[in-house]
Amino acid sequence: MTAQYFLVQGASRGIGLAMVAYLLARDDVAHVYACSRTPNDSQPLQDLLAAHPSRLTLVPLDITREADIAHAAAMIKDRHGCLHGLINCAGLLHDASLQPEKRLEQIDVAALDASFRVNAFGPMLLARHFFALLKHDQPARFVTLSARVGSISDNAMGGWYSYRASKAAQNQFTRTFAIEARRRAKQLIILALHPGTTDTALSQPFQKNVPDKKLFTTAFVAETLLNIVFNATAEDSGRFIAWDGQDIPW
Repeated sequence: MTAQYFLVQGASRGIGLAMVAYLLARDDVAHVYACSRTPNDSQPLQDLLAAHPSRLTLVPLDITREADIAHAAAMIKDRHGCLHGLINCAGLLHDASLQPEKRLEQIDVAALDASFRVNAFGPMLLARHFFALLKHDQPARFVTLSARVGSISDNAMGGWYSYRASKAAQNQFTRTFAIEARRRAKQLIILALHPGTTDTALSQPFQKNVPDKKLFTTAFVAETLLNIVFNATAEDSGRFIAWDGQDIPW
C-alpha cells in the first residue's frame, strides 16, 4: 500500500493532536483529515498545516451534529474515494456545566444527554457515515478511544454514572459493529482503545492520585496506540485493548 488516508476526530488538542502529528511523520500516510469543532482556532494544527500543506486538511466537525459528519464523509469521498483509518479521540468527561457524579442524587438528565451524545452516539454516527469509505479491498481501521471505567466487570469504585454508562454504550457499539463488519467488510479492523491516564484537560482535575509514572504524555500515548493500530490484524477486530496491549474485560 503506497498511500493511506486517515481521519482523526477530536484533533485540536490532547491525544487527537498528537495522533495527527504522529501520522504526518509516517511516510506511508499520504493525507490526514484533522477534525474538530473549530480546527482553524488551534494554533498547533495551524503549525502542522504550515509544515504539511499538501498532506493535511482541517475539517470543522462537531461530533454531536450528524450533518457535519455526513458533510465530511461526502467531501472525503469526492477527494479520495476511501479511507484507510478513522480514529475517534473525542470524549466528554467534564466541562463548565458538567462534573462526574459522586452520588446517585447528582445524576442529571442534561449531563446524561451530553455524555451520551459525544461518547456513544458520536462514534455510532461516524461509523454509519464513513463505513462505505472504510469498506474496500485494502486493510482499514475504525478506532475509537474508550476508557477502562466503561468496563462493567472492572467497575469496583462506582460513581461517574454518566461517563461510565456512555463509555459502556460505546464499547457495546464497537463490539457490535465489529461483528457486522466481519460479514460485510472483511478488511476492516475495529478497535476500542484505552489510553491510560494522559496529561490532558480531560484528566487534569483528577491527576493528584495517579501513581508515579502512570501519567502519560500525549506523544507517548499517540505512538503507543498507533503502534497497536498499525500492527492489528483481522483477528484483533472487536477487542477492547489498553495502552499496554492487554485486553480489558467488557
